Amino acid sequence: MNNRSQIDKHNFIYPHYQYSGEFTPNNLVFNANFQEFSQRVSYICNLQTAGKLSVDESYKQIEILWEQLKQSFQSLNIEKDTNI
Repeated sequence: MNNRSQIDKHNFIYPHYQYSGEFTPNNLVFNANFQEFSQRVSYICNLQTAGKLSVDESYKQIEILWEQLKQSFQSLNIEKDTNI
């Protein structure tokens, strides 16, 4: 398989979208972390729906991912939007 088809396959399985918010390096990093979080949660939900993961195991995995995302947010010192 050539390199181009591997890149296309990777982009299909792990799509990343452009960041359109206020640009700061920390916001950009968090956006990438958030996109990865959402993709992984989607995979876990699909595996649970297909019967490959139990509800408890799915919950535990999503809870771990959530804690990692929360730590990422805190370590990047991103200000919370109070206009929401």
